[in-house]
Amino acid sequence: MPSDSALAGHLRTFFEAHLIGQRRLSPHTVLAYRDALKLLLRFAADRLDRRVADLSFDDLDVAMILGFLSHLERDRANAVATRNLRLAALRTFYRHVAARDPQSFALCQRVLAIPAKRAPQPSVDYLERDEMEALLRAADRSTPDGRRDYALMSFAWQTGARVAEITALRACDLQLEAPAHVRIWGKGSKERAVPLWAKTAAVLRAWLAERGVDPRGAAPVFVNIRGQPLTRWGVRHILQKHARSAADTCPGLAQKRVHPHVLRHTTAVHMLQAGADPSAIRDVLGHASAQTTWRYTHVSLEMKRKAVESYGPGGANDESPVPQWHRDPDLLAELEAIGRRRIYVAPESERQRHVVVDSP
Repeated sequence: MPSDSALAGHLRTFFEAHLIGQRRLSPHTVLAYRDALKLLLRFAADRLDRRVADLSFDDLDVAMILGFLSHLERDRANAVATRNLRLAALRTFYRHVAARDPQSFALCQRVLAIPAKRAPQPSVDYLERDEMEALLRAADRSTPDGRRDYALMSFAWQTGARVAEITALRACDLQLEAPAHVRIWGKGSKERAVPLWAKTAAVLRAWLAERGVDPRGAAPVFVNIRGQPLTRWGVRHILQKHARSAADTCPGLAQKRVHPHVLRHTTAVHMLQAGADPSAIRDVLGHASAQTTWRYTHVSLEMKRKAVESYGPGGANDESPVPQWHRDPDLLAELEAIGRRRIYVAPESERQRHVVVDSP
């Protein structure tokens, strides 16, 4: 088999047999892998001054991959996190090729050894409660678009749904009679049920009735002016439009980037502030790993403020603002005393009791 035919075969089996047939990945994930490989092939064709159709798999060696990763950061101004995501997609492809073509195993191993870059951990953006309420008030509920926007933002805030989950929401996924809840289809086709507040259920019920949508049907819940499902860019536009309007009464919003994922972070932080258990937050948001949920314990300014004020002037420990061990003149003496002690282990008959005995 010619090398260029081998590359085409590897790509075909990677997408059709591996990603879709065996792993059954979501369309969004498959498209992410596709984009990474399209960018690589275009870069290699430009560097080698060939058509993409004339490339062989041997052209995509470790030097080409390293050049491609540098191109992403230098020429496309991609962040380190994006560079690492592209590399992760390429690693998956090269692992597939290594298992399929033993002759390419050595080349694949060299590519798989390329390390990911350490990326700075950005702070998690979220809205304080007064900012979220100002965002909701900015929707003009006297108009159909305003009522749609209010329903969308209320739903997003309460459920913490991803933007793809919001745009894919169907009327039949909603149970708006008690006990009100919604079935959300998340990453990897995982289903989760999230309870709905009575107020949120009432808003959604009114919105579906206004549109004449059968609650048992598969019609999309949130649509644009043409009656088509909203896109992620449509949701982003709605949020940014109302954020600009709400900034007139809530100046803090002018300093924040308001986009769909910020509402997801907002849900998690507000649940945490209300005392919800992190495992419950994980189940509501559909996190695959508890580690993802625990990061929210470090981002709430209000919780940090309460922790700081608890021992500062005017706090609960105002009578002793400086911890006692900072002022204890005998602290060093106590530490020195530890070195003058020895550990005595009692005989087996005394059940190995550990006794501290002062040195003579």
